[in-house]
Amino acid sequence: MTQLEAASRAAADQTANVPTSTAVRTSGLTKRFRSGQVAVDGIDLAVPRGAVYGFLGPNGSGKTTTIRMLLGLVRPTSGQAWLLDEPMPDAAAAVLPRVGALVDGPGFHPYLTGRANLARLDAADATADPRTAARRASAALERVGLLAAEHKPFRQYSLGMKQRLGLAAALMRPRDLLVLDEPTNGLDPQGTREVRLLIRELAQAGTTVLVSSHLLGEIEQVCTHLGIMSRGRLLLQGERSVLDSRGTTTVQVTVTPGHAASAVGVLRVLGLDVTAEGPVLTADLGPTDPPRIPAALVHAGIEVTGFEVRRPSLEQVFVELTGEGFDVAR
Repeated sequence: MTQLEAASRAAADQTANVPTSTAVRTSGLTKRFRSGQVAVDGIDLAVPRGAVYGFLGPNGSGKTTTIRMLLGLVRPTSGQAWLLDEPMPDAAAAVLPRVGALVDGPGFHPYLTGRANLARLDAADATADPRTAARRASAALERVGLLAAEHKPFRQYSLGMKQRLGLAAALMRPRDLLVLDEPTNGLDPQGTREVRLLIRELAQAGTTVLVSSHLLGEIEQVCTHLGIMSRGRLLLQGERSVLDSRGTTTVQVTVTPGHAASAVGVLRVLGLDVTAEGPVLTADLGPTDPPRIPAALVHAGIEVTGFEVRRPSLEQVFVELTGEGFDVAR
């Protein structure tokens, strides 16, 4: 069994332990193109209600194809998908009004203003109340910071403004589920921070958010659950704390000069494999309880001037699962 296959099997095992109250669920979801390429390979997603689910992986890993199948934009080759407990795409007409989505970047009429584009989209939704359309558009534009540019033609919008308008379209109505594919694409650091804040606010209000991205650092700051994709397979899935049991947690200790050798001896007694660079000691934590380390050093008469436990990042976990970084070939 390869490392990738083992990771996929582990993801399936973890999925079995995810709560049954899900906003998004798939079973064996697969998409094989006519060329023979398998873009999505039998994945079992489980996105709990109320979660911010980070759907992560490099470009070309199958995230967007999965989202298209979830929304009924692409039919799967095999497997099943449910949104808000309704089968897709069969129940699309009933369930999609409860779902806001931003997929493949926003697509709007270039010569219409931002507000006019929102009005046109809202008018095409038979379930939307036209009497409240203007008020809802204003609220959505204000929420994404575009109220001052509402009368500007879409073709004059920057890439970041276009992305914001796509978010506004998804927020025109209260949603039970929000599906965002690369929502920070084209945004400056301030805009990216605002999207993170918006996602948190939506989740606190009870909206489930599925956010797909290859920007691990951004998603790591907001997600409560995560799923990692590579080459069409779901390698890891579960609560954010699942990272604590994956990857390598290290500890870095700084002691007063001249005490490094003694400190190395103390840490080795604790079962740690230590490397030292001057007064800075580094070791894989393993099963050792972190508070034991400074306590043992102090008990031995060694002054500790710095102590840090470094948990594995999402990128570190991905690299350890696949043996590759996020520049994986498509």
